[in-house]
Amino acid sequence: MNVLHLSDTHTWHKQLRLPKNIDMVIHTGDATNYRNPYQNESEMHEFLEWYSGINIKHKIFVAGNHDTSIEKGLVTHNQIRDMGITYLHNSMVTINGINIWGSPYTPNFGRWAFMKSRQKINAVWDTIPDNIDIVATHGPPKGILDLTINHQNVYTQCGDSALFKALRRVKPAYVLFGHIHNCKNVYNTGVLHINDLETIFSNASCCTDGKWGNITSHGNVLNIQI
Repeated sequence: MNVLHLSDTHTWHKQLRLPKNIDMVIHTGDATNYRNPYQNESEMHEFLEWYSGINIKHKIFVAGNHDTSIEKGLVTHNQIRDMGITYLHNSMVTINGINIWGSPYTPNFGRWAFMKSRQKINAVWDTIPDNIDIVATHGPPKGILDLTINHQNVYTQCGDSALFKALRRVKPAYVLFGHIHNCKNVYNTGVLHINDLETIFSNASCCTDGKWGNITSHGNVLNIQI
């Protein structure tokens, strides 16, 4: 199965060059920009109209911290599903025998959507079943394609260590995420194989900090055979 992984399109999805012969697309959040949920709502509806209309049979969406209209219930899970999109919120779906589990949560950073403290977020990851083939989260596990520059202008790996621990338990074949973009001298977008985990990690952030307003990556294509 050819899977297109997208993330962090931030309203610029129409700039994407979508490849042909894709069986499934998984978008791991931040389709929108505005923090205000009422402004965010129109952005989300515009994205969902586009997403529902692309010529790919299976469409999965996991929200991100920018997708505040979903957290506030202005755009509901049922509305998304009624558009032919599978929405995952700490839940799973099986498509062509592949078990996919998704969650929007990331550790606290600012006042955005779907965030929990690093001391409490492990309760979310504890709910990931053991028989999952693909884990789709908005944010990365600690140390995996998660390098950024903090407010002190210091390079830091800001992924979630509790998620990394959970992935060692679950041992999925693939882990898909975004949230941490490329930035100056840092390239997080791409695919990484960690031998110790026998897992393929994909950061599909489609934008770059400092180049706001433009798509700089068109997602990752994964040939998934499970």
